[in-house]
Amino acid sequence: MEMKMREGYEGTGPGAITPDGCAVELYARLTVGNEPDIIAAAVPAGAHVLELGCGVGRVTHPLLERGFTVTAVDESPQMLERVRGARTICAPVEGLDLGETFDVVMLASFLVHAGDVEVRRGMLRACARHVSEEGCVLIQREGADYHTNLPRERVDAAGFTVRMVSAEPVGDGVNSVHAEYEFPDAVWTQTFLARPLTEEQFEEALGEAGLRVDKYLTEDGTWVRAVPVGGR
Repeated sequence: MEMKMREGYEGTGPGAITPDGCAVELYARLTVGNEPDIIAAAVPAGAHVLELGCGVGRVTHPLLERGFTVTAVDESPQMLERVRGARTICAPVEGLDLGETFDVVMLASFLVHAGDVEVRRGMLRACARHVSEEGCVLIQREGADYHTNLPRERVDAAGFTVRMVSAEPVGDGVNSVHAEYEFPDAVWTQTFLARPLTEEQFEEALGEAGLRVDKYLTEDGTWVRAVPVGGR
């Protein structure tokens, strides 16, 4: 069944495109960065991780190799078809309720910057609903200059070019961001809505969901460990 594209989101290029404009074939090609190392250093060895918005398993698979158990959630069945070795659940993150809790809940890929405030609130409530009392939530934030240092590009070691082309205001503090991914044999683009959040706004959003910052895990503040309010 073809899923309806989310309003304000678009993707072009070969293969299936998900409702938020992500190209499945593109994400299957993208290399993993230092995310698995950051995650592994921030949580107990062998923890059970609930990965929200797992995509094709770019981070899932390295976590499995490090001995973690992963339950991987994504709204795209085409993305989940690429995931191996993890329990998979096809569902939108913002409405997820599995009736169980996990040592670690992970919300990466800047999902906390969703343009729709209610979607963001739903995602953070899903994090709070599924984290154990003694567990933690790992969240990936945009960098401080994500929307202003534009245009910018980088050439990946794997031989493709990523360009962040523009971030145009569309009202209510939301930007329409346009990205391009150029490979020798194919080009993909993605347009998506993102809401910049100051550190204060981010922490306020966590508080609404019953979470609080435990630690900023990276110097640039892009990775955060949060815990339930009233927890450890």
